[in-house]
Amino acid sequence: MTVCSAIHTVFARFAELGSVRRVWLWLRTEGLSFPMQTRYGGGVRWVDPSYIAVYHVLTNPVYAGAYAYGKSRHEVTLDASGARKKRVRKLPRSQWSVLLPNHHEGFIDWSTYESNRARITANTHPRPHQSGGGSVREGSALLQGLAVCGQCGRKLRTHYTGRTASAGYHCAGKSIVDGRGIYCLSIGAVQIDEAVAHAVLAALAPLGVEATLAAAERIEADHDGALAQWRLAVERASYEAQRAERRYRAVDPDNRLVARGIEAEWENCLRELDKAKAELARREQLRPRTLSAHERIRLLALGADLLKAWQAPTTSPRDKKELLRTLLEEVIITLDKEQRRAHLTLRWRGGTLTEINLNLQRRPATVRTDEDTVALVRRLAVHYPDAVIAGILNRQERRTAYGHRFTANLVGSLRRNWDIPRFEPPAVPQQGELMNIKQAAATLGVAASTIHRWLNEGIIAGEQLTFGAPWRIRLTDDLRDRVAEEAPDDFLTMYQTMRLLGVSRQTVWQRVKRGEIKALHVRHGRKKGLRLKVNRSQSDLFDQTSQAGV
Repeated sequence: MTVCSAIHTVFARFAELGSVRRVWLWLRTEGLSFPMQTRYGGGVRWVDPSYIAVYHVLTNPVYAGAYAYGKSRHEVTLDASGARKKRVRKLPRSQWSVLLPNHHEGFIDWSTYESNRARITANTHPRPHQSGGGSVREGSALLQGLAVCGQCGRKLRTHYTGRTASAGYHCAGKSIVDGRGIYCLSIGAVQIDEAVAHAVLAALAPLGVEATLAAAERIEADHDGALAQWRLAVERASYEAQRAERRYRAVDPDNRLVARGIEAEWENCLRELDKAKAELARREQLRPRTLSAHERIRLLALGADLLKAWQAPTTSPRDKKELLRTLLEEVIITLDKEQRRAHLTLRWRGGTLTEINLNLQRRPATVRTDEDTVALVRRLAVHYPDAVIAGILNRQERRTAYGHRFTANLVGSLRRNWDIPRFEPPAVPQQGELMNIKQAAATLGVAASTIHRWLNEGIIAGEQLTFGAPWRIRLTDDLRDRVAEEAPDDFLTMYQTMRLLGVSRQTVWQRVKRGEIKALHVRHGRKKGLRLKVNRSQSDLFDQTSQAGV
């Protein structure tokens, strides 16, 4: 009788919870055992319930009063090496050898079995372009498995973003816009869920009192299922203890070895009986009390206001999703980004359609990035991609509105929020390739420190948009000509140039910057390093000036 009670409990809990996993978790939470028969004709052992055991009970047609034969087929195949491999292949119902419904009395009827199998199949996460929304999850997005993209018809996926895990829906179908993949629909779930919930509650308003009466009766009777299982567990333990006692008293006292073994088994059964009684007493103390007449009146009054019951803290998102799935087939969402409007089409079970136009009010941000950082990103986005901009902002020790370091994704989000265009390379490149210091040094065959020194001394031109930003050097033909393998004979060292012109080192650098003295960097040989070429007219001019002074 206890085995039948355990199986009845599984079917009753599945009718309430609608998921194999939730039935299994309920059995584990209540600490209930589950019957298991290791072989045909063998004894029944009570073990901890497993998911596969619960699944087999719910999907085996024998519990629905049907006789089935040939549900699987043994196959022998050859692998790549030619070895024989045996396997068992599960067959679809249409290929079963024998299926006789109503063959014997079952725990449930055949129609209930069919609906249970359909519900288990619907709980499986669907593949792309397949129907079904999967089992109900714990997240706050109420339209999980119901929302459909109004543009491409795909099932919308749920996501949770931000520090508060704000729920939203997006379409997995990506299209390319401006060289970047985007979702054809992405929208927050708060306003969408509120609109759908108000429409459903408005439809349920006439049934509020009846639903509340059913809820009151459910509250009073729900706890009896687990207590009944524990009472049966006490009866089973008591029966085992009595049987062990009878065996002990029937044994021959002269056979001490057998008597000691049976006595130990009897003591073990008594301990199990005491443990089952203690657990039953503990759970009976936790039994919820029966509703009083006053509490029943208050609950009936609450039934007239379904919105208050919907918003109650005790109503979990899973309960709300179960109610929505009971009434709705799907919710088609079409988004108009320019008008900031959403069009919802509620397809009720039975085919009725309800249209809802929703204005999406953009909530003002309570935490915003400072204006200096936004202005800097606006200037940098003209020249650099998001990853480089993130490095520049981090080198300047700037932080996001929440105090985090910048990343390429955060910079991209900041740009899109402030409508800042992304970096686009110019279609027609300017004369000379634009490089940073490392790239220019590798191209010219010099050290990066040499490029830094040329920039500091003003020999070459470069720009740095802001502190921490990389230098931008345009590699023109003139700059390439300033680097050579060997220096011509008419190029002098810095010291020789100073002696020739009779001026200081600073004056020589000034003339190099003005272009009056040509500078050349030699990469190899004895004349490696900086070499300068002085125009003969300038040296003659200085010679005449020095002679006039004499």
